[in-house]
Amino acid sequence: MRIDKFLSHMGVGTRTEVKQLLKKGAISVNNEVEKSPKTQIQPSEDQVKLNGERIQYVDKVYLLLNKPKGYISAAVDDHHKTVIDLIDDYKYLDLFPVGRLDKDTEGLLLITNDGDFNHQLMSPTKHVSKTYEVISQKTITKNDIKLFKTGIELNEGLTKPAELKVGEQEKQSFVTIYEGKYHQVKRMFHAIDNEVIELKRIKIGDLALDDDLIQGTYRHLTEQDFKQLGLK
Repeated sequence: MRIDKFLSHMGVGTRTEVKQLLKKGAISVNNEVEKSPKTQIQPSEDQVKLNGERIQYVDKVYLLLNKPKGYISAAVDDHHKTVIDLIDDYKYLDLFPVGRLDKDTEGLLLITNDGDFNHQLMSPTKHVSKTYEVISQKTITKNDIKLFKTGIELNEGLTKPAELKVGEQEKQSFVTIYEGKYHQVKRMFHAIDNEVIELKRIKIGDLALDDDLIQGTYRHLTEQDFKQLGLK
């Protein structure tokens, strides 16, 4: 990879800004000052430094975001704030959300630039579970739990069996689904003559949202997280 491309991809600056840094002798490769933007490097092997500070090569990114309300699950939008706007780092890596949460839904959202990772979690054949905390208009009944367990009839057909559990707070419940239909949880509640007031995703597979992760902030996925997602 050309060094100017590497530096711009790592967020050092635009191609023009990078060329200026090279010209000034601010960039070194393996402790040798490099001034040519055309120099070829091995990003994962060569040590590239800016003013003596090494620039680590990052290719794939996997983040867990605690999504607040008011942001749409998209990479770019001309009219609304997106979840990618909350990511201060790695903007140069073409990040995108894995799946989606509605604008007024909060909680666990994965962010990546890895299409295979996205496919493994979102493919309908994978049946990766997703668990939500729900505050509903009405109290959950035993019949509601039974209906969810057998499947709820929506316009496009019967949903897969889902788990509905009553929470400790008034009108609080937890629902686990194994597919990702459009507005599925809200539509399932509507179908049982109830409405979702508050919705928060708290789990994907066995990966739970951190209790201490502040809304609007994120962290990198760990090896344990990948195992909890059923990917390793």
